[in-house]
Amino acid sequence: MAQLCLPLLTTATDVVVPSLRPLHRRRRIPCVHQQLVFAFPYQPPPQPPRKRWRQRPEHPQAAVHRLALAHVDLADKIAGNFARRTSHPFDDLRQLAVIGLLKAAARFDGTGGRSFRPYARTYANGEITHYLRDHGFAIKVPPSWRDLYASGQKLLREGLPPDAVPHRLGITAERWREIQDACSITVIALQPDT
Repeated sequence: MAQLCLPLLTTATDVVVPSLRPLHRRRRIPCVHQQLVFAFPYQPPPQPPRKRWRQRPEHPQAAVHRLALAHVDLADKIAGNFARRTSHPFDDLRQLAVIGLLKAAARFDGTGGRSFRPYARTYANGEITHYLRDHGFAIKVPPSWRDLYASGQKLLREGLPPDAVPHRLGITAERWREIQDACSITVIALQPDT
């Protein structure tokens, strides 16, 4: 048996009811607290079946992304190596290295006892190298010249006099002029007159 208890408020002597009269003439109305009790057999209402939350399906590339994210430190290391040798910002190179990691993770099968790290290093290096090759210089320049040019520009930014740069790089002044001429060519888009 269950009981339902409802409080009933009647009059009591402690309750002060404000009236429209001045404050010194308040009326006191007596109140009495009582309780009304109903007793009846209790049956809980039937519960609707519990909704099972629909589980979101896993993204098809989730395993690939987890594998690549587990090796982001490799992307940082590779991007740092390229950033020291080139004039490109570290953050851009890091993005390219992460893209390489994602491509490597998508193609990695893990059979044959191969480790992922050397496999991913190849893809990350390749992604950055392709970008630098495609967006680096207007004419084809040997990679050794590009490295020397980037190192020379870095020395100039650090405040080394231009005459001391070839000596610091270990090349002749004439070779340094050739490298500068080849690597400093930029492409300008010409618009026709209308």
